[in-house]
Amino acid sequence: MAKRDYYEVLGVERNASLEEIKKAYRRLARQYHPDFNKAPDAELKFKEINEAYEVLSDPQKREQYDRFGHQTDFSGFGGGFNGADFSGFGFESIFESFFGGGFGGGRRRPPGPEQGPDLRYDLEITLEDAYYGRAKEIKIPRTELCPDCKGSRAKPGTRPETCSACGGSGQQRHVRNTPFGSMINVVTCLACGGEGKIVKEPCPACRGQGRVVRERKIEIRIPPGVEHGSRLRISGEGEAGLRGGPPGDLYVVISIRPHKLFQREGSDLIYEMSLDMARAALGLEVEVPTLEKDPAVLRIPEGTQPGTVFRLKGKGMPRLRGAGKGDLKVKVNVTVPRHLTARQRQLLKEFVSAGEDKGFINRFKDALGGK
Repeated sequence: MAKRDYYEVLGVERNASLEEIKKAYRRLARQYHPDFNKAPDAELKFKEINEAYEVLSDPQKREQYDRFGHQTDFSGFGGGFNGADFSGFGFESIFESFFGGGFGGGRRRPPGPEQGPDLRYDLEITLEDAYYGRAKEIKIPRTELCPDCKGSRAKPGTRPETCSACGGSGQQRHVRNTPFGSMINVVTCLACGGEGKIVKEPCPACRGQGRVVRERKIEIRIPPGVEHGSRLRISGEGEAGLRGGPPGDLYVVISIRPHKLFQREGSDLIYEMSLDMARAALGLEVEVPTLEKDPAVLRIPEGTQPGTVFRLKGKGMPRLRGAGKGDLKVKVNVTVPRHLTARQRQLLKEFVSAGEDKGFINRFKDALGGK
């Protein structure tokens, strides 16, 4: 029986690129692999596909084939195909040549349990939430084990079968004899994808994936004193594991919304207070807002200068990793009036001319209502 043209075997044009040849080979090799296709002629077609790819994927062999066709002697290129025995030649070894170690991009999948990927959730909270510490309920989409097949990927009532190609190891060893001795290549088993098992009847609920996507409500506890950018780790709330492995973790990244009154500096809070120049000069008691229910009382002494910072001990944020709380820093900004009444103007003129006259100070206080 005459050999078919190699380009015809792979179903590509004669000017096809190497990538197009690889793509065609992947598709056909999976279609006719004896472990997947039980047709009587599947093995012969599989060998024919391997043979065509072995030539067309090699630039030198392809050039010779394009010039001389099947009359080419490939013995000088590492061995010919005529009469060759392909019984021990799985196409994993060919995948190795362009994937670098097996099907799946060259990464050998471990046959044992594998922990699921971690998840990240960005959560914005208020400064009050960070002060008191509160419980928050969040919703996250994640993959979980299929409730029908419990992650086995097989239809309920059936079980995955041990892969006959690798004996359940998930890997295959290929021995090649060379003039320098035997070379052993260990590659991921293509038949089972490194799983070690073959699912004949896939679970209809998850389509044989063993996992499904679900949206879950999870309650997390925000600790008092949490800072902007903090990460809270929720163990076991990530994606489902593979091959019986544990789930990953959920990391909640905290961002704190800007506050209308306070700025935060570590465990301290900063509050800016505006006073007119008269009250800053005379001094007084003022109420300062806090994150607690009741305000704090602050004594502003006489002659307070612009930019002066007063510290209220223990009125700041709880310390996340320590006892007690930070402080509340009150920065005083002294304002100068843009418009004066005639009386205010007269008093200021008297102030300029009187200097430190105590009688003037008392009159000035009276003008302000005794404050």
